[in-house]
Amino acid sequence: MSTIISLANQKGGVGKTTSSINLAAALAAEGKRVLLVDADPQANTSSGLGIEIKDLKHTIYECLIENIDPLTAVIHTEVANLDVIPSHINLVGAEIEMLEKDNRENLMKQILSPLRSHYDYILIDCSPSLGLITINALTASDSVIIPVQCEFFALEGIAKLLNTIKIIKSNLNPSLRIEGFLLTMYDSRLRLSAQVHDEVRRHFGDLVFNTVIARNVRLSEAPSHGLSVIQYDRNSKGAKNYINLAKELIRRNKA
Repeated sequence: MSTIISLANQKGGVGKTTSSINLAAALAAEGKRVLLVDADPQANTSSGLGIEIKDLKHTIYECLIENIDPLTAVIHTEVANLDVIPSHINLVGAEIEMLEKDNRENLMKQILSPLRSHYDYILIDCSPSLGLITINALTASDSVIIPVQCEFFALEGIAKLLNTIKIIKSNLNPSLRIEGFLLTMYDSRLRLSAQVHDEVRRHFGDLVFNTVIARNVRLSEAPSHGLSVIQYDRNSKGAKNYINLAKELIRRNKA
């Protein structure tokens, strides 16, 4: 049975999609069977792994709205052990269409339930919002990773996300837990990065991953080539950071 983890933060530009792609690739490199679900209408996770969005007939949109078999939407990537359910721009309107459906908060859970036996980890890249699709992702998940960039206003909006998680725990998914806060875009040359790092650790203690994702040129370049950073440059700082994160996540789930 797989562990389902959402990567969520309604604040954009925090490294959520970058972390989704590269944590999935790093877990796959560690020998884990991984499914990455792109639940963001921007579909950057899908294109960041070299998937041609315009050619797709089956995406997470068709799974949610047309009730297609989710296995027909699964794409095998060039990364061994890593599959993707891609997104599409059509997902923008999905939340309005979902309002008419019964049990609408549990649609993602229903989609992923038959896939759990096929994978060790299912990661969901949420959109930068707290809308119905993100609520679906959190309702389907065992835990949530919250990326936080090491920049000014880093903690802005986290209280709202934590409140949403609390509401979902109370009403929809009592077993949902915070897997951890992931510090991203860390620049050791900047005092601000160190200050944000210390502030997040002071607020959230052991919930913060020990692994910190540093700013890295190769990490920024990789998506434009349709590759994870581990494929693009395995020896880069970015690749090593995500491999360390994958190992830390595996250890946490064994504990």
